[in-house]
Amino acid sequence: MPVLLLTTTGRKSGRPRTQPLAYTRAGEGYAVIASKGGAAQHPLWYLNLRANPLAEVTLGRETRRVRARDAEGEERDRLWRQLADVFPGYDRYAQKTSRRIPVIVLEPIPASLLHGNPR
Repeated sequence: MPVLLLTTTGRKSGRPRTQPLAYTRAGEGYAVIASKGGAAQHPLWYLNLRANPLAEVTLGRETRRVRARDAEGEERDRLWRQLADVFPGYDRYAQKTSRRIPVIVLEPIPASLLHGNPR
């Protein structure tokens, strides 16, 4: 199962928080599932992204700045299926909880926007 490192900013501490997560490609970015094993509450990394959607993704030696957003509708269903086909546990997690487990898309931020030079 492919894994990335997601670094968010703690919504209370302001400190970087890094979490390994299974992912699938979503266009130029990545999609992850905020399952927390089917717990009733969202994982802390997801709450951090809701408070501040800017984060970093590390794959191997490459780190990219990303902006997180929740996938909805057909996009969510398609990405969920892609991830659940690799790790069927996600379907079991969804059955364990009454919350709708979020699927998050992590879209790369163009370097030109990072440096205040929009093109």
